[in-house]
Amino acid sequence: MATEEQLIALAKEGSVPAFSELVESYQERLIRFLLGRCRNRADAEDAIQDTFINAYRYIGSYNPRWRFSTWLFRIALRNAARISQVAEATIDDIPDIAGDPLEACIVASERENLWLAARRLLSADAYSAMWLRYVEDMSVKDIARTLERPMSWTKVTLMRSRRRLSAELASGHEAAANGEAYG
Repeated sequence: MATEEQLIALAKEGSVPAFSELVESYQERLIRFLLGRCRNRADAEDAIQDTFINAYRYIGSYNPRWRFSTWLFRIALRNAARISQVAEATIDDIPDIAGDPLEACIVASERENLWLAARRLLSADAYSAMWLRYVEDMSVKDIARTLERPMSWTKVTLMRSRRRLSAELASGHEAAANGEAYG
């Protein structure tokens, strides 16, 4: 089996099978990441398709001194942002469902899931930084490159995001221990 570097080199030479292997190795990671950035699965799938099309088109510009994942996730972020801008421009007003018991159950369920809570509480960039650090295991340096932010911003954002999530989850657990309803 070829290494990632070998596959990239072959893909740069025009090898479709080599690029297909790269797609297979990153597809699940990217779709999970994009699901947190897009408003629904269809938008995430559109973004991942555009990501791989752009990656194939511009693979010749990839600089191997950087991690391939950093380059690929940056392309994915740009595509997700573009798709989100289009979606925001065409979405209708959503009806208020504050009194809906099903909505209350969904909110309670979200508190149990760290990533749904993170998505709800954090800015898009902070959520992306957390995801890239704790799911993709990227270094702070690679996260800063991917998000095109300074390393100091990345470190501070990760620290503040951890604190915010920790406080939110602690307050949710206290409420559950006291028999209080979430919401």
